Amino acid sequence: MRLYVDPVCPFAYLALRWLDEVAALRGFEVDVRIMSLAVLGEADPDREPESARGTESAWRPVRVGVAVGERLPEFMSRFGGLYHRDGVRGRDEVLRQVLAAMDLSSSLGAADDASFDDEVRRSHGEGMEPVGLDVGTPVIHVDDVAFFGPVLGAVPRGQDALDVFDGAVALAGAPGFCELKRTRSGGLSFK
Repeated sequence: MRLYVDPVCPFAYLALRWLDEVAALRGFEVDVRIMSLAVLGEADPDREPESARGTESAWRPVRVGVAVGERLPEFMSRFGGLYHRDGVRGRDEVLRQVLAAMDLSSSLGAADDASFDDEVRRSHGEGMEPVGLDVGTPVIHVDDVAFFGPVLGAVPRGQDALDVFDGAVALAGAPGFCELKRTRSGGLSFK
């Protein structure tokens, strides 16, 4: 099972935590890969280019995600914990703290290194190809089924986590299925 996520998306962080729960209960690993809100935003002519956002650019965390390689799941979990759960602001500050905790401070330079962009785009394209370009993050691939979401406001635990997983995979695998949605209510819970 593969999970395509952007570190700056709170729903991606919640999906990672949910799938970690499912993986622990089912005895498999989550293959975490990069997708990019910056790449998605390029299709919107009314959106300010990410490059204009300086140290808050969504490009910076995904470049670092590529640079940390096999430690991407740990990077995503630590980044999400600080940025989303703990509310630490300043993406540069979060990157510094996360990389220091991982003993990878030398990887901070990747944030400004556009040579990582081809790999970001490759991974992003791989994740999006089976689901289309009009969705966001998270994107999940399970065997021959791929889908956007689910967009969760909290992490289901135990049997609830398994039920949501099994239901999402079954629904996404149904012939002709394309979307299920309802309006979000209430805040997000990162507990």
